[in-house]
Amino acid sequence: MSSTGPAANAPPLYLGVDGGGTGCRARVETAEGTVLGQGLAGPAATRFGIERSWAAILQAAEAAIAEADLGAAEIARIRAGIGVAGLGRKGAREAFEALAHPFASIAFATDGLVACLGAHAGRDGAIVICGTGSCGLGRVEGRDLRVGGWGFPISDEGSGADLGLQAVRVALRAADGRHEASPLTREVLARFGDDPLEAVAWMDRATATDYATFAPLVMRHADAGDPVGRRLVQAGAEQIDGLVRALVDRGAPRVSLIGGLSSAVEAWLAPDVRRRLSPALDDAVTGAMHLAGRPAGDAPA
Repeated sequence: MSSTGPAANAPPLYLGVDGGGTGCRARVETAEGTVLGQGLAGPAATRFGIERSWAAILQAAEAAIAEADLGAAEIARIRAGIGVAGLGRKGAREAFEALAHPFASIAFATDGLVACLGAHAGRDGAIVICGTGSCGLGRVEGRDLRVGGWGFPISDEGSGADLGLQAVRVALRAADGRHEASPLTREVLARFGDDPLEAVAWMDRATATDYATFAPLVMRHADAGDPVGRRLVQAGAEQIDGLVRALVDRGAPRVSLIGGLSSAVEAWLAPDVRRRLSPALDDAVTGAMHLAGRPAGDAPA
């Protein structure tokens, strides 16, 4: 049914939701970027199930809409963009797109893609995520780019989880006398009571997040000059170098480094890679609004 009256000719409003594995953030804005309302909710990742993720997305969206004090007619003008962690899982996108909603339109994408759109003001570009995991993502002339990020431990090189894994490995080798010991290897082994069998028991239940808890320790020792730590961080940085270069080779005009380890790792990157990096212009919630159709910003430098 088509709308009639003044509301039919009113400009659209935009709702952006960044649904990640740790929580959802939502904002309602005008096309010009005026923030009308914001909302937060729990995680929205397909590994938690479609229903639970959709409930979190709606909770964050409804909180933003309530803060904006929008009525039914205004909600019907909203163009929504939703980023969802794990949307690439088989059947997930179709399941979300089949859900009923009150908005003028709704578009779904991975949380990585909306982060990329935000980083480049809705224009072409790419991101390298360096956090618990690692991945290169981009969009160039309508083509989606992806490099790495196939999941720990088979991929995600240079990530916090990978750095932690390498640190535990080298600490065990040092305990065996197969590798030089250092303050880093001794501190890692001390986490397991200096007992390699405790490390084995921990490994049986450890997740990528658990391995990533060692990353700050590795970075601290590397920055202090620990030779083992420096080699581990340099090897990880070389993997991030490769992600950036691959995206540039595929036509990305801008590349931004994002994620919890990004600032720490950037200093270890190769000079040519650092020169190619550009700062992220905005966040993933804004990227979700660009996904919904909000006009792109000025061409980034």
